[in-house]
Amino acid sequence: MTPENHEKRPTQDLDYEPVRKMTEQPAQQKNATEGKVSSTLATVTDTVQKLQRLPVIAHLIRAAERFNDRMGNQFGAAITYFSFLSMIPILMVSFAAAGFVLASHPTLLQDIFDKIVLSVSDPTMAAMLKNTINIAVQQRTTVGIVGLAIALYSGVNWMGNLREAIRAQSRDVWERNAQDAEKIWVKYFRDFISLIGLLVALIVTLSITSIAGSAQQMIISALYLDNIEWLKPAWRLIGLMISIFANYLLFFWIFWRLPRHRPRKKALIRGTFIAAIGFEVIKIVMTWTLPSLVKSPSGAAFGSVLGLMAFFYFFARLTLFCAAWIATAQYKGDQRMPDKTRH
Repeated sequence: MTPENHEKRPTQDLDYEPVRKMTEQPAQQKNATEGKVSSTLATVTDTVQKLQRLPVIAHLIRAAERFNDRMGNQFGAAITYFSFLSMIPILMVSFAAAGFVLASHPTLLQDIFDKIVLSVSDPTMAAMLKNTINIAVQQRTTVGIVGLAIALYSGVNWMGNLREAIRAQSRDVWERNAQDAEKIWVKYFRDFISLIGLLVALIVTLSITSIAGSAQQMIISALYLDNIEWLKPAWRLIGLMISIFANYLLFFWIFWRLPRHRPRKKALIRGTFIAAIGFEVIKIVMTWTLPSLVKSPSGAAFGSVLGLMAFFYFFARLTLFCAAWIATAQYKGDQRMPDKTRH
């Protein structure tokens, strides 16, 4: 190697040193960024795994998986459909009852006709309403009998679908077994008895809510406490607790009697409490949203229908999810509820 080449070599290395540093810095930054991302993902994964190991979160995940695996959304939609379909014969019975009342009070019927003429500007619409009322009065017996028969049939089928949906969430396995098989007349008779029991439970809960609300108002008025502003939140809270208690009785009957397999005691009590609170939330939300739906012309025509369908759908989803919650509970020392059929 000549001295000239030996002298030029360090100069060339010095010329390439900044270039080498410039190429190494992005690689180092990329490695540092990837390391930070990996560390963040590892931290998030560890946090999620710790949360999933919590008993409440783990129970929620098990209930959600069972609800989805056993077609909770599809069953909820089916229950909504049959619930809405059952409203038609109920309206027929209501029209028949109104026809009996109007037939025995001719003056009341004439007052209704006069109000229709005054409130409806279109003569064709007024004549159609008057004709509809006359038909309801004249054919009240036929409409009532047909409506009652259809209401009974649709109600029994609605109860059967609700029972099958809850059983699907409550069974240990998804498939039916020999214990679930029963004759057709036994099934309809059982569903009829369950429908009567549900109506009784619904009447009891509504009576408790109504009587408790009236008694509370009478006590407040008797003690002259209705003008005290700071006590009004307390009265609302008491009324809310009474309503939740009534909901609890209704769902307790549903989760205790409808499944073929008896639920566990602690799971039944806690799952029913969740259902009672959730149902009260649904009622409050629907109470707030329905008035806003019917303000527009389209809402006045379809708002009540959509609101009723939404109410049935949320009720069905809540019921089935709480059934899955009860079935997937794992509480220590939790015994099953007594099964009267075994004795």
